[in-house]
Amino acid sequence: MGFLDSVLRRNKELESMFDLDLFSENVPHRAYLKKMALETCINFIGRTISQSDFRFMENGKRQLNDWHYLMNVRPNTDQSVADFWQRFIYELIHENEVLVILSDNNDLLIADDFTRNDYAVYPDVFTDVTVKDYTFKRSFKMDEVIYLTYNNEKLSKFMEGMFEDFGDLFSRMIETSKRANQIRGTVSIDSTQSLNEENQTKLQNFIDKLFNAFKNNLVAIVPKLKGFDYNEVSKGDVNGKSIEEIIKLKKSLIDDVADILGIPNALIHGELSEYETSIKAYVKFCIGPLIKKISDELNAKLIEKEDYLNGTKVEVRGVTDMNVIENAEAVDKLVSSGAYTRNEVRVKFGDEPSDNPELDKFVITKNYQSAESVEGGENE
Repeated sequence: MGFLDSVLRRNKELESMFDLDLFSENVPHRAYLKKMALETCINFIGRTISQSDFRFMENGKRQLNDWHYLMNVRPNTDQSVADFWQRFIYELIHENEVLVILSDNNDLLIADDFTRNDYAVYPDVFTDVTVKDYTFKRSFKMDEVIYLTYNNEKLSKFMEGMFEDFGDLFSRMIETSKRANQIRGTVSIDSTQSLNEENQTKLQNFIDKLFNAFKNNLVAIVPKLKGFDYNEVSKGDVNGKSIEEIIKLKKSLIDDVADILGIPNALIHGELSEYETSIKAYVKFCIGPLIKKISDELNAKLIEKEDYLNGTKVEVRGVTDMNVIENAEAVDKLVSSGAYTRNEVRVKFGDEPSDNPELDKFVITKNYQSAESVEGGENE
């Protein structure tokens, strides 16, 4: 056994196979685990926001101007509007802030890097604004850009601390799974033979070839030599428990990130049993606040104060609007009870009001009239 022990210790692969020593090297943190959890949740939100319809309204009527084209069709020469808003949301959540500038060519560009200079009584100034490989020489004042911060301290702390712990645990589980599922065997050597340095080298090379044959091929044929026997003693963990634990850990990490961002777990995993409840919670607690944050910034930067007070504003519609077909019965109740005019209902469901003056009148069914106004009976 003394010679066998020395042979195995010179072969790190066989050493790990026989579990003579634990892995001593630093386990990688599996950065892709963090990237997978973040991008799964952030891109889910980004795809939702990219379906928004940005409307520039004046006196209740939509205005088709240059801003309409930039926000809904083509923000710049290199991106579609869906790509632009997905990237916008990714930068906002992942980096906790996003800066959008308007170039001299009237393109909306998302900055890859910038420096924010804070001032107490003057607008903050952004310098060293970089888009792709180009750095603007000019500076941009706060009132000249679209700038949002996410202000999610929980996500930032989770990314800094918990991901490191999850990465260590995930890496250890993978390494353990690899060891549990590897093929193991024993090698018997006739110790009565002369084992000088040359023979030891040849034997070591043969063991290396033997190991690689079993590791890299589904079928391996090895010649049987006199005085050298290989016996397989284990075929690994065939019940798949280690794989299930890895899957559970990945799902748990995604669930934690989704909880911080306000995405129902059932929705992120595509579980249809709770779809209706999940989608309502998602729109109300996750998408709704984001839409409000974006619309507030657009109104502050793109609309003058006087114009805004006179009815000109930016509305972000589409995602949070209710489906009028699915709520047809509720629409009928709102109108027939006299609570809303038909034009008011159109606005609530994301449509523009009609020019027909009849739709601005309140209508009411007889069932909703007061008892005194009903004809017949004792009062007839």
